[in-house]
Amino acid sequence: MSHTITIQPSGHQFECDSSQSVLEAALQSGFAVPYGCRNGACGACMGRIVSGQVEYPNDVYVGMTLQGESDDKALLCQARACSDLELEVREIGAAKDIQIKTLPVRVHRAERLADDVIRLFLKLPATQRLPFLAGQYIDFLLKNGQRRSFSLANAPHDDALLELHIRRVDEGFFTGFVFERLKEKDLLRIEGPHGSFHLNEESDKPLILMAGGTGFAPIKSLIEHMIHTDDHRPVHLFWGVRNQPDLYLNHLAELWQKKHHQIQYTPVLSEAAADREWTGERGWVHDSVIRHYADLSDHEVYCCGPPPMIEAAKHALKQQGLNEEAFHFDSFEFNH
Repeated sequence: MSHTITIQPSGHQFECDSSQSVLEAALQSGFAVPYGCRNGACGACMGRIVSGQVEYPNDVYVGMTLQGESDDKALLCQARACSDLELEVREIGAAKDIQIKTLPVRVHRAERLADDVIRLFLKLPATQRLPFLAGQYIDFLLKNGQRRSFSLANAPHDDALLELHIRRVDEGFFTGFVFERLKEKDLLRIEGPHGSFHLNEESDKPLILMAGGTGFAPIKSLIEHMIHTDDHRPVHLFWGVRNQPDLYLNHLAELWQKKHHQIQYTPVLSEAAADREWTGERGWVHDSVIRHYADLSDHEVYCCGPPPMIEAAKHALKQQGLNEEAFHFDSFEFNH
């Protein structure tokens, strides 16, 4: 059975079959709305139900993610329409015309950046390119039907190779394969681009960029895009990791700061208690932001990292005056 979905405030409408999620139907119809993980964990696709009903056939993260929210909120990546729906959700015009593709890619090279981080470069077929927005991600399509998602670390203009930063996860099926068996010229299948984490090009507010671990990858894409487009908004990058070796591209971030007067860089170590050589910031990355900025009412924040980091930052920075609409995030679980 098909139901009509109306998006407010735009008034756009599309049909949604009962077998697909509202998000799937919206994307299929060419309407770009916010989303991230697509498994209900991150909350990026949350919208408000104005009228109608939904159900959740696969309630994995839904209850936890909606905890504390009002009863009229819905996670569109999991929600199935039980009737015609009227939803209040923000549309993303910049992503609307970008086609999601399934493509073969070859491993061009792999660089070990740290004991547990590999930078993977993938080459597309000679006649293909993958248009995307800085901050978006791709899925690896595995032979067992599973997917693994990784953010693109290269900027959209630098698209001859796709760059990914992959952290090894203990007993991880896919990351173990990447670290132990993946070779140059191996063939893989990807789908993308996905995700609504990207730069608000219309804003002129100064930016705070927060990265946790390999959340540095999409932040790198954002910064290199801004440099390429001569976007001179003030940028302050905070990169939170456990210890110094985890700052796997520290020299690059320092180079940005040295060459571009509008870019400031602050690395933050959460487990630096025994590191006597470290003279920089210590503790949680969002606490470092608060120490630098007492008032965030005139800023925009872009935050990428694991869910606990995102939640801590969201609540803490709101207390500093950050507008909810000015908090952009990409929340991810480490891929196995």
